[in-house]
Formats: sequence, structure tokens, C-alpha cells
Amino acid sequence: MGAVTSTWTEPENTPLALLLLGQGTDPASERGVDCPGDLPAPSDPDLVARAAAAKAALGDRVFVLGHHYQRDEVIQFADVTGDSFKLAREAAARPDAEFIVFCGVHFMAESADILTGPEQKVVLPDLAAGCSMADMAVLGQVEAAWDEFTDLGIAGDVVPVTYMNSSADIKGFVGRNGGVVCTSSNAKRALTWAFEQGQKVFFLPDQHLGRNTAVLEMGFSLDDCVLYDPHKPHGGLTPEQLRDAKMILWRGHCSVHGRFTLDSVREVRERVPGVTVLVHPECRHEVVRAADQVGSTEYIIKALDNAPAGSAWAIGTELNLVRRLALAHPDKQIMFLDRTVCYCSTMNRIDLPHLVWALEELVAGRVPNQITVDADTAKYARVALDQMLALP
Repeated sequence: MGAVTSTWTEPENTPLALLLLGQGTDPASERGVDCPGDLPAPSDPDLVARAAAAKAALGDRVFVLGHHYQRDEVIQFADVTGDSFKLAREAAARPDAEFIVFCGVHFMAESADILTGPEQKVVLPDLAAGCSMADMAVLGQVEAAWDEFTDLGIAGDVVPVTYMNSSADIKGFVGRNGGVVCTSSNAKRALTWAFEQGQKVFFLPDQHLGRNTAVLEMGFSLDDCVLYDPHKPHGGLTPEQLRDAKMILWRGHCSVHGRFTLDSVREVRERVPGVTVLVHPECRHEVVRAADQVGSTEYIIKALDNAPAGSAWAIGTELNLVRRLALAHPDKQIMFLDRTVCYCSTMNRIDLPHLVWALEELVAGRVPNQITVDADTAKYARVALDQMLALP
């Protein structure tokens, strides 16, 4: 049997397919969704040898975690790959590792610091690797919203739920107020638990995951959901809207998943007959409704692992992962669900030069870019994380 050639086609950089990471803004996208910055050229081959040598010198003292959205040049040095929560759990399961090098973004490294021992040190190779979604929920704004709920007399009925993709401050707020953390895999279980505790849910920071879970998995209507915009007086809502709502959604979203549109789905169905459209639940509601399947990053990976040879798939998630899956499954037609190229620009800040620098600093006895969460915040964030782990 001859070798199977991959069917992957890289999205083109044409005037119509704009945004090869940094070449403009698409006015058709959700406001605030763009692709700033340039993706650097492939790293110098010498860096591969340097990374391997530094990692070997550290041995079992270091444990390298790589998020699925990382570029291949970084993923090759990861001891474990996964989504944000899986990686935080993997870090917690390695108590003997002195250093946890987290190739992901800031909130993920914070979660690893919360879940690991006090003697372990979590390192983020580039402190500029943040998350636009997590940054959309600022603690002061969230506390101001909660004060409004208190003034309206509804705070006692509201249970806060925050997505894993949030800062330690927000997780701490949720823990202090009797709430729970969720992932894209267990959002339904978290919301079910929350509604057993109260009559309303305050969902942070991703409006789309909250709306999609409540409406498509739990039977709520769109009218049961209201959108709280922290940049408007009273969130842009009336007291009656807040009192009547079941789901109070924070105005936040993922800058990558927010790019996928209904037109993207229609176009790929016309172009590829029989294609299965599989998207992440961080996508907009109309996109999720139009898709054939919806699921977390781990769900997407398993679905393609189990898909029959010859099947065609259009995937609505970050491009590095879609390309990696396409190359891993050359017997299937796997394509990116967008007319344009868009990486997670902050995730891509963790490149091989930054990883080499971090590892070589550790070899030299210096701890660079250590991520620490203050004790009080960590205590209450751990409460919310433990509540998630206890979900039935």
C-alpha cells in the first residue's frame, strides 16, 4: 500500500483572505476580533539543539506543558499536551518537578500555580502571552456588577460561574461567592449544579460558551439570557431584565473563535459536499447552530481520531491545532473553517527562542518569569476549582 499524502491546504494570503496575522482588521468580524502582530519565521535550527540540551540538563527537575494551540516548534518539547485544565491537572500530578514550564498563556500558568505545591515554580516563557478573553473580565468591573445585583436584591439568587479561561482574580471572586469554575467540556454539569444552588447564573467571561450551553444543551431560551456590558451604565440592562434573566452573560469572547461566521459554514458546505462542520463552543451562537458537531478541544481531537478514512471535516478552532490534526490524519480531508488565516496571536508569543531562554536560565540557576498567585486569591480560586472537581 502506497503512502497517503496529506490533503491539507494552507489558507491563502490574498486580498480577499486578509489577515495573515497582522495585515488588517475584518469589519465583518465581531467587534474587537482581529489578528495583531506577525508570526515570526521558523526558528534557527541551532535553537532546537539548545532546547534539547537544556531540557536534558534539567532532567526530572523540569516538566514542560504545551497547549494544543502552540506552534509545532514548541510542542515538540512538551512532556504533555492538552487543553488548559488538563495541563493544570498534569502539573499538579507532578509534585516532584521543581519547575513547571507552561507553554500557554497567563491564566493557564496561574491555574498551574494554584494547583501545584508551594515549593514548585511555574514559569511562563513570555509574560506577554496573555488572553484577550480573560482580559475582558476585570475584577473591579465584576465586583461593581455584583454590587448592583446586591442593590437590586438579587445577589442571593445568583451563582457565579467562570470559565477556566479567566484570571486567578476572577476565579477567586467566584470562590468567595459560592460559585464554580467550568471548562468547555463540563459547562453543562457546572451550570446544572449552579441552578441547584440558585435561580440565576452570572457567567464569566465568555458569553458564547454560556449562551450555547444554556440554550442548546439545557433547554433555556435566548430570552432567558441577557448580556451584561461592563462599559455601559448598569451593564446596559434594566432592573427588570436582570430580575427576569436566568443567565446573566458577561460581554466577553474569544478573539479567534469569534472570527468564524455563518458565511464560513455556508461557503464550506457549498465547496465541499458532505463535509462535517465541527466547531468549538466558544464560537458565536448562530455558527454553533449551523454546525454538525460542537465540542471542546479534546472533543475535536477525539472526533478526528475516530473519523472514518475519506471523510471531510471543516474545523472551527485555532489554526495551529487544525493544521496539526490535518497532518496527523492524511487519510481524511481536514480544513480550516474560515476564509482567512488567524492564529491565537498571544498563544503564539511562546516561540522557540523564548522557550530556549527560559530553559537555559533554569539551567543557570535563575528562575525567569515565575508566575505566582497571592495566597488569599489562590485560596478562594482553589475553592472554585475544587468545586468543579467535585461535580457529579
